[in-house]
Amino acid sequence: MIAADRPDTVRLSGGRPLRGHLSVPGDKSISHRALLIGALAEGRSTVRGLSDGDDVARTRGAVVALGAEVTDRADGAVVVDGGRARLGPATDPLDCGNSGTSMRLLTGVVAGLAGRSVLVGDESLSQRPMDRVAEPLAAMGARVEGRTARCLPPIAVDGGALVGIEWAPPMASAQVKSAVLLAGLSARGETVVREVVATRAHTEEMLAAAGADIEVERVGTGRVVRLRPSTLRPFTLSVPGDPSQAAFWAVAAAVVPGSSVVIDHVYAGPGRLGFVDVLARMGARVDLRPVVDGRADLEVAAGPLRGTTVAAAEIPSLDEVPALAVAAAAAAGTTIFSDVGELRVKESDRLAAAAALVEAFGATAEVRGDDLVVHGVGSDATLSAGRVASGGDHRMAMAAAIGALAAGPGESEITGFAAVATSYPRFLSDLELLAGRPARRG
Repeated sequence: MIAADRPDTVRLSGGRPLRGHLSVPGDKSISHRALLIGALAEGRSTVRGLSDGDDVARTRGAVVALGAEVTDRADGAVVVDGGRARLGPATDPLDCGNSGTSMRLLTGVVAGLAGRSVLVGDESLSQRPMDRVAEPLAAMGARVEGRTARCLPPIAVDGGALVGIEWAPPMASAQVKSAVLLAGLSARGETVVREVVATRAHTEEMLAAAGADIEVERVGTGRVVRLRPSTLRPFTLSVPGDPSQAAFWAVAAAVVPGSSVVIDHVYAGPGRLGFVDVLARMGARVDLRPVVDGRADLEVAAGPLRGTTVAAAEIPSLDEVPALAVAAAAAAGTTIFSDVGELRVKESDRLAAAAALVEAFGATAEVRGDDLVVHGVGSDATLSAGRVASGGDHRMAMAAAIGALAAGPGESEITGFAAVATSYPRFLSDLELLAGRPARRG
């Protein structure tokens, strides 16, 4: 049954400014890691503001299946009772649903557990390669098996008796780094990860907060992380708002004339706010106001946008590219997203999907090798209403909704919209709040 605020088909009209304050769900990346590190820590950890999306629910279910206890408190906090003595391979396969983060990070965790674990996913996840984590974990002594040379799920992991390695991921991937570090907690000797381009630092930060023997060094544009075998202590954490979700509202405010939106208490740590710099460079009015504990309130107002060049290093996870493609479609001139070929192996082929999204709303786009090139309609024209199929990808569904708001008074249709439950179940309700009008469901 599809929830009322997550229908599979949504019809949206634009032409009205977006105004108001809102908060976005707790950061998804931090939420995954809070559950996993809480399960490995020796004792009771308390987490507030955990993401309520299906992806994080998959990680929660998996750590329970491995032996941790996770309970909801009356005050909204989530309590994780963990410890290595409690953990062991699950009897049944760990179902990661659509969550690549769950599968890759859990692979690192179960690599450190003696015995066999099996991880499965939905149809989309079953086509996403896991060789990028299988290779370093095999070098550490685990056995990771999947389908084809790309190690497609389902995957089986025979873990235990690991040794530390020095690893330089061939692609920028916080998930690969995190899998290696989580395995390295129980490995003999030092584990070193060398990044040419620094990715999200949540795993390093949270391991340090839990007492891990870890060192982080910035080297040029990259980072070197050194980890020794560690026993983790429990922690208390309040999860800030997810910048990757905030990016949709920031773009919406930037592209819909007369709009002004404030997103409260967004995570403002390293590697997560590149989209803010991109929007400011394109001409949006952006104000980032620090609050406390690495959080900031982000206010964005519409302004005439112009094209720019966006390097992959500015937004290492590439999660914000679908939203920024909408900004590029509305801008004057050409925007180039360079070296974003990694988008091909996300929940869908987001490189092709982003180009199709731009075309659906009346701008033009092309894929040149690993670059996405968008030719915007400019301030003298507007995007036109279109029809978009999300392909079951939550970020493409939300980007399509933002495109619909920018497309003037015509009505756009988005199918596969229910995919937003993956990361942002209340997305449509928040959209209706800011737009001041209901969407048509079904």
